[in-house]
Amino acid sequence: MAFKTDIEIAREATKKPILEIGAKLGIPSESLLPYGHDKAKVSQEFIESLAGRPDGKLILVTAINPTPAGEGKTTTTVGLGDGLNRIGKKAVVCIREASLGPNFGMKGGAAGGGYSQVVPMEEMNLHFTGDFHAITSAHNLLSAMIDNHIYWGNALDIDARRIVWRRVMDMNDRALRDIVVNLGGVSNGFPRQTGFDITVASEVMAILCLSNDLNDLQNRLGSIVIGYRRDKTPVYCRDIKADGAMTVLLKDAMQPNLVQTLENNPAFVHGGPFANIAHGCNSVIATKTALKLGEYVVTEAGFGADLGAEKFFDIKCRKAGLKPAAAVIVATVRAMKMNGGVAKADLGTENVPAVQKGCPNLGRHIANVKGFGVPVVVAINHFYSDTQAEIDAVKAYVAEQGAEAILCQHWAKGSEGIEELAKKVVSLAESGASNFAPLYPDDMPLFQKIETIAKRIYHASEVIADKSIRDQLKAWEAAGYGNLPVCMAKTQYSFTTDPNMRGAPTGHTVPVREVRLSAGAGFIVAICGEIMTMPGLPKVPSAEVIRLNDQGFVEGLF
Repeated sequence: MAFKTDIEIAREATKKPILEIGAKLGIPSESLLPYGHDKAKVSQEFIESLAGRPDGKLILVTAINPTPAGEGKTTTTVGLGDGLNRIGKKAVVCIREASLGPNFGMKGGAAGGGYSQVVPMEEMNLHFTGDFHAITSAHNLLSAMIDNHIYWGNALDIDARRIVWRRVMDMNDRALRDIVVNLGGVSNGFPRQTGFDITVASEVMAILCLSNDLNDLQNRLGSIVIGYRRDKTPVYCRDIKADGAMTVLLKDAMQPNLVQTLENNPAFVHGGPFANIAHGCNSVIATKTALKLGEYVVTEAGFGADLGAEKFFDIKCRKAGLKPAAAVIVATVRAMKMNGGVAKADLGTENVPAVQKGCPNLGRHIANVKGFGVPVVVAINHFYSDTQAEIDAVKAYVAEQGAEAILCQHWAKGSEGIEELAKKVVSLAESGASNFAPLYPDDMPLFQKIETIAKRIYHASEVIADKSIRDQLKAWEAAGYGNLPVCMAKTQYSFTTDPNMRGAPTGHTVPVREVRLSAGAGFIVAICGEIMTMPGLPKVPSAEVIRLNDQGFVEGLF
């Protein structure tokens, strides 16, 4: 059977003018700033006018640990938004923007797939409205001003050995992980070691995604700790006097982007922090705006529930005062088989025992999400190779965990293929069963927060950290940062820090090799195992096959 590719389906879409999409949500044309005919930013003034309106119900879409077999979390998020609209609910989708690094590497884009996509797909996965470029520029402006301050006399007495602010770019480039800058003599400054992270790991990205408005944005930017003096007292971004100019660069990027699904339903696409490094959720301002405009808001959190959902609950919901009404965990029969030990090449062959063997990974995620007091339903994202016996095995397992699994065919059928899940989500959300609470209290010591996540979410036996790391955490507590949540930077492929260990392992250790203070964003980053804040390209990057064809269309993006 021949299937159309995602990009072919997207090109055939009958898009409506973005002003019509805005009108469906009651956004007047003068409050939209169009970028062409099919995307627009929503003005800050209109967003401020929504204060006082009641909120709709917030639905989180998360997933099992990703495998090469595919899960389809964004596709399910978009499909569910369409499905809710199909059954008569006013629903809005909220997802993240795509990073260029993975698009030209190996992960691919972030617009959904099949007949459950957000369009314009090509623009969304490339430069879109320039938000990431603005974040990159704002971040690197601060980097430039730090070195410039030192060059012109260092009035703040910054210790060049203790500068913690690195540079960023939105591309996978392992060669830039560790570098020396300011070489070439006196006129170029004082040589020092630094490096690059990918833009989606930037604290500026996290700040933009957690800020409520431009004033909040500037205050958070000013609170960034850029380094320390010789007496180890912190130096802030506002001391460098960069926060005002950074806010100017981010003024337009702060406004949420409105686009549409293939079925012409509204979607906000805004922000893009990585969930294996940063907190992995779309912006607070987009989510809150959508909640004022829709009866239901369907949002996703990056990667598996051990990363994305945990950070959504413990960081985004805690800081923004959000209370999710229900959660959807996406799984596939193919991924269950891979968790059960089947090689990717053999996934097309029926193997019920392997499905059953792989299901504990799904079971762990169900239990974890329930542990936050949020009711759960499982979406089985359908593949054509799935057999009824395999689907029944997943449904039976999920029933044993006290939840329901629903087969979803939204990739092939759009909203028609996900109606049953939409109805179940409405039932859960309107039952009032959600009793959301974060995993740990604000006043828990920082290392204990790390241990709580590792033991309760990952089922680890212990956390290993050098004395220097424990001492650093204690120093931050003494400096007034002890009430911050923890953002775990860890491989997305496993509950452990070993990306090759699938299933639901227990009793492992979680090594923390570094901790970083994101004072402006409002969390502590714990970098675990071998996770990198600047990814590298694979042996055969997607960039090798991406090109323009004779008609001027992009090929190879998917």
